[in-house]
Amino acid sequence: MQQIEDAVILEKFANERTKEEAFTLLLKKYQQKIYWHIRRLVLNHDDADDLVQDAFIKVWKNLGNFRSDSQLYTWIYRIATNECLTFLNKKKQQNNIPLDEVSYDLAESLKEGSYFNGNQAELKLQQALLTLPEKQRLVFNMKYFDDLKYEEISEILGTSVGGLKASFHHAVKKIESFLLSKD
Repeated sequence: MQQIEDAVILEKFANERTKEEAFTLLLKKYQQKIYWHIRRLVLNHDDADDLVQDAFIKVWKNLGNFRSDSQLYTWIYRIATNECLTFLNKKKQQNNIPLDEVSYDLAESLKEGSYFNGNQAELKLQQALLTLPEKQRLVFNMKYFDDLKYEEISEILGTSVGGLKASFHHAVKKIESFLLSKD
């Protein structure tokens, strides 16, 4: 199936008669990418499903105001990332625990989760990612898993490219260290 251009989706969305068709096209194009982006941040399938739904509800409500200052997927990633960060911060505040312990809880749920079907190497990588500070984890996920360019990540996170490169470098070193120490 050929990917439909974002400009076509936006044009259809602007027309009241084709608005729902446009949104369906947008979902087909981006829903799976956004699910995996969110899933790598929150790890739990059910939480990821809920957050994907919340993110796309926001996209639906605000797509008419999209100004094309950035690419459409960058804008959608920003919404999804913000939904994740809000969720993780709420989880931290509800439990009144430091983010490190939220990460530990996520790691434990990863081991026990029926939706994780990865091998030991994938499990170790996910555990290593959970040891990273939030920003490094975000940058690593976007660069390594989503294969986004630094410029795209910069638009999504509102951070300089140089800062992102440093965050990615530090994340890689910490992951290497974690993986080597766990053998």
